[in-house]
Amino acid sequence: MAARHARPDERPTAPGTAAADFHTHTTRSDGVLEPAELVRQAREAGVRLLAIADHDNLAAYRELTAAGAAPPPDGFTLIPAVEINSVAGRLAGELPEGELHILGLGVDPGDAAFEAALVTQRDARRIRFYAMVDRLRNLDIAIDEQVARLDVTADDALGRPTIARALIAAGHAVDVQDAFTRIIGAGCPAYVPRRGLDPIAAIRTVRAAGGLASLAHFSDAPARQPLIRELMAAGLDGLETHHRSFLPETRLAMSAFARSLGLVETGGSDYHGDHGPYADTHAELVLPQWLIDGLLAALSPRPAARP
Repeated sequence: MAARHARPDERPTAPGTAAADFHTHTTRSDGVLEPAELVRQAREAGVRLLAIADHDNLAAYRELTAAGAAPPPDGFTLIPAVEINSVAGRLAGELPEGELHILGLGVDPGDAAFEAALVTQRDARRIRFYAMVDRLRNLDIAIDEQVARLDVTADDALGRPTIARALIAAGHAVDVQDAFTRIIGAGCPAYVPRRGLDPIAAIRTVRAAGGLASLAHFSDAPARQPLIRELMAAGLDGLETHHRSFLPETRLAMSAFARSLGLVETGGSDYHGDHGPYADTHAELVLPQWLIDGLLAALSPRPAARP
């Protein structure tokens, strides 16, 4: 790819100054903060535009915007969003765990067909969750006591971070990363493969609900152009070029790649909460204003793309 000069508005934004965050999680999937508390902490950190993208779940958005709910703080906007963990299947190649994560930004929370697809995803998550709990028990790494304390009605999109926290509480792991590395990550003794939508179906489902479909935290994208083009043919709209974990050189490469293909750039902290309050994670996020403006322009308005 030919080298290019940075535009004036491409100069890096100072970490922690982003006024938006398009990728966060709450207790309605595998985060640690209640939705209202995440909003409070995000606003205190300077965020004015927030997307809660819980896994396979819009419960947090519905809860925060329901009739009778406390109104959002002045100048604060919440975007309906979701993250679908899709099973890559034949598209996987050398992908870690054979998954691609599809962000659906600006989806219609009242779309019945979309909610039905999310229910199926959550059901598959629940089956996988308890299969892993059973496997841990058979490995003499029981977490039954910790699981019994979970509010599985609030966390309706059960995932491995929830299991990791239970392993920590039971004394089987020192932190979430340790749990994934030794016990529940791909190839580890308690790992159970995911089932559910494939990436193409996930993209089409998001588009059918009026959302913008963006591929999340996939830093290998520039090296996987045939894969990205196949996803684009299915309707992929965007690429998460400014994930909180990306190094400056990764952000630049991802941004150049996205623009070369005409993909909308998205970004966010991917906050779950295992490493402290929201402000600490937000302090690592770089999200330039041009990206925020471009994404907002792409989101409004977006008619549903019915298959």
